[in-house]
Amino acid sequence: MNILITGSNGQLGTELRLLAQQHPEHRYVFTDIQELDITHEAAVQALVEQEQVDCIINCAAYTAVDKAESDPALCTLLNATAPALLAAAMEQRGGIMLHISTDYVFDGTAHVPYTEDAPTHPQSTYGRTKLMGEEAVRQACRRSIILRTAWLYSPWGNNFVKTMMRLGRERDALGVVFDQVGTPTYAADLAQAILTILGQDIVPGTYHFTNEGVTSWYDFALAIHRLSGITTCHVRPLHTADYPTPAQRPHYSVLDKTKVKDTYHLAIPHWEESLRQCIRRLQEQ
Repeated sequence: MNILITGSNGQLGTELRLLAQQHPEHRYVFTDIQELDITHEAAVQALVEQEQVDCIINCAAYTAVDKAESDPALCTLLNATAPALLAAAMEQRGGIMLHISTDYVFDGTAHVPYTEDAPTHPQSTYGRTKLMGEEAVRQACRRSIILRTAWLYSPWGNNFVKTMMRLGRERDALGVVFDQVGTPTYAADLAQAILTILGQDIVPGTYHFTNEGVTSWYDFALAIHRLSGITTCHVRPLHTADYPTPAQRPHYSVLDKTKVKDTYHLAIPHWEESLRQCIRRLQEQ
């Protein structure tokens, strides 16, 4: 299978690049903005035809959640228009479109894990544009998979784990919100899940993938410090109201993963075990 990966310099794209070495049964075309403008229809179609692409894994997105509130046009272009163009190109070739989406399509008012068919009600520009992207992909490509994830982290780029490790070493005290609950996702585990899915018979549809378990950002921060050996920084719990941001975050965004586990026979690690692995990699850098 010839697989085109967009956003390949991001957290998930980088993990897919590393993992690809273990899956030589596929041929990979890694692109980021320098190699492919995914908002340019002719450029997308030309590359897809040139490389005879059988599958696109779309890791590209506008993910600056707060900045998106003041930049809705670009956010819409990257999160809704571009996925539609990629999906249309795959439909023309009879290929597979695997599109990464987010827990932000939900409003976060639930108290039980969200299933794939739970009503969506995004509360931010980021969430609304990602939902638009989902809908566009479904309409444009019959062999499409929407994979929603949440709280992504890795040894690469900017993320909560790396920030908490840095601040934990720099500061004596730190405040982290405790009333937003979800599940962290190790990008390496998500990358492995994607290639496992693509190695099986494709069942189009919407799926959820995070690590197992549930935590708050506050408890996540405590675990990061504990597993990193950081003992000199006091982490105190904050209410969301104490830490206002331009974009509204879901208070509860635990995703139910039953469907993806049953359909593709995935074994998903607990978030704390995966966090331990990530921190080990960071400390070895």
